[in-house]
Amino acid sequence: MSAVAAGALISFAALCVVAAVLLYLFPHRPVNGPSRPSTAADAEPGRVTVTDPLSAPVRLRIPALRVSADVLALGVDAAGALEVPGLRSPMKVGWYALGPRPGDPGPAVLVGHRDAPGRAYLHGKLVDPNHIRNAVFAKLGRLSPGDRVETELRNGRRLRFRVTAVDTYPSSRFPTERVYGPVPDAQLRLITCGGVIDRNGHWDSNVVVSAVAAEP
Repeated sequence: MSAVAAGALISFAALCVVAAVLLYLFPHRPVNGPSRPSTAADAEPGRVTVTDPLSAPVRLRIPALRVSADVLALGVDAAGALEVPGLRSPMKVGWYALGPRPGDPGPAVLVGHRDAPGRAYLHGKLVDPNHIRNAVFAKLGRLSPGDRVETELRNGRRLRFRVTAVDTYPSSRFPTERVYGPVPDAQLRLITCGGVIDRNGHWDSNVVVSAVAAEP
């Protein structure tokens, strides 16, 4: 495997580490079905069954980025880190189902990959088995205040949010309370990797998009 491909496989590690603090900031919602720790970089996360599933998010739309993605309800692994969509599902978004859900008071957290390994073909022939391709949040950092984000719930209701800030924080100095701390109104936090890939093959920062409800 090339150094670039290896970097992609671990590029989400910084996000997983940061997300682990969620357990200490958000009260848990009751869920059925335990999460399981990932055993490989491309392992699929454990699925959770949320209470009141009709009000759970099932789709995320970001018109400015032409993103329309399925949302997976995710929990945490044995180490207390937020599970993320597996690299076999790079175009899906994970929702932290133990914290606030979109439309409820508090920051609902949605995470997605920036890139993922894939195979490159040319005229039907495999030309690069270690190709790196964009994932669902590849362009997340291009959003601007005022852009629209929409979550669709299983009951068909669509909730519209307005982007208020797009920030990039070094993973070593991540402002946990600012990003995950309680707020009185309904907000979103969209999170992916960012910054640059360091000498160890890790993204050194996290991109955090904050959004507030655009309507009551």
